[in-house]
Amino acid sequence: MSMEAVVYKGPKEVAIESVDEPELEHPNDVLIDITTSAICGSDLHMYEGRTAAEPGIVFGHENMGIVTDVGEGVTTLEEGDRVVAPFNVACGFCTNCENGYTGFCTTVNPGFAGGAYGYVAMGPYTGGQAERLRIPYADFNALQLPPGDEHEDAFALLADIFPTGWHGTELANLRPGESIAIFGAGPVGLMAAYSAKIKGAAEIYSVDRVPSRLSLAEEYCDATPINFEEGDPVEQIRDAHGGEVDKGVDAVGYQAIDPETDPGSDAYDPARENPAIVLNQLIQVVRPTGQLGIPGLYVPSDPGAPDEMAAQGRLGIDFGKLFEKGQRLGTGQCNVKQYNARLRDLIIEGRADPSFVVSQRVDLEEAPQMYQAFDKREAGVTKVLLEP
Repeated sequence: MSMEAVVYKGPKEVAIESVDEPELEHPNDVLIDITTSAICGSDLHMYEGRTAAEPGIVFGHENMGIVTDVGEGVTTLEEGDRVVAPFNVACGFCTNCENGYTGFCTTVNPGFAGGAYGYVAMGPYTGGQAERLRIPYADFNALQLPPGDEHEDAFALLADIFPTGWHGTELANLRPGESIAIFGAGPVGLMAAYSAKIKGAAEIYSVDRVPSRLSLAEEYCDATPINFEEGDPVEQIRDAHGGEVDKGVDAVGYQAIDPETDPGSDAYDPARENPAIVLNQLIQVVRPTGQLGIPGLYVPSDPGAPDEMAAQGRLGIDFGKLFEKGQRLGTGQCNVKQYNARLRDLIIEGRADPSFVVSQRVDLEEAPQMYQAFDKREAGVTKVLLEP
């Protein structure tokens, strides 16, 4: 049996192709019919040829759907259940999983801490930008949702970006009444700002260059927008706040744009990149003894890096200033299961609705065009959901 899926063909190219349908491979597996998958900013790293991804990968690590087949070892799920899967594939019983660090499971991807669907080096798990998906260790990995189709867009964001944005504020140890600067107003940055609002941050600063993204941060997250193309963002935040902020979040990662470079005709030309720029700006703008949360993606190797050092995942970080200021930092991918059940319940009870970040819901067949638009950071293309 075959199904349609989004298949990576090479840099800047994906296609809808027929691939083999998943099958139950273990008694703890379930299969789901995908109702919603999503394009993630992390997918763009592979799409742009900035990873070691080989052609043939089926993309998609943000997945939800309806259970259709249940392995004989599964005890908590049955056919017809509506579920969302954390992008982390985790076993539930290794030391890291038992301690809540499901993003760093040591069982599902030997030799690498952590597994994920449809992502380079993250194990043999096919992505869900497709019609069907296999969820391994399903009792542990599948989060049950209320039946029906209510909150579909919001629940889809529980697979990655809402928990990851929340994770950024957790890494920064944000407390009610504190101020925070969040670099990046893409989907994760917006979710970090929204999480900061829910947590009771007194002041939130959102840094980006895309006006439509900054408008969302201002409207839905009560954030002060900071456009880094209009001046040094550190100075802008210090002027607005009257000094340094308590906490900071890097929701950008290694493809950060240096505001000192010429925007030219293509504001996202790799020539503008400085992989350490956001980390150093955070060190500058966060007060002494403040904390930095870094959920933005950094990689150990980057084929398209602007220099040889960055190509090896080595960055020129102002560690001396970090040490001088006594700052602490936390980093690493999100342990989705630490947060997703609580965030689901906030959505159900009407206390949170992250769906404001969704800009398009389109048929799976439109994925190639939406990858192009998202990669260009076109205005109005914030978060794209795919529907088989």
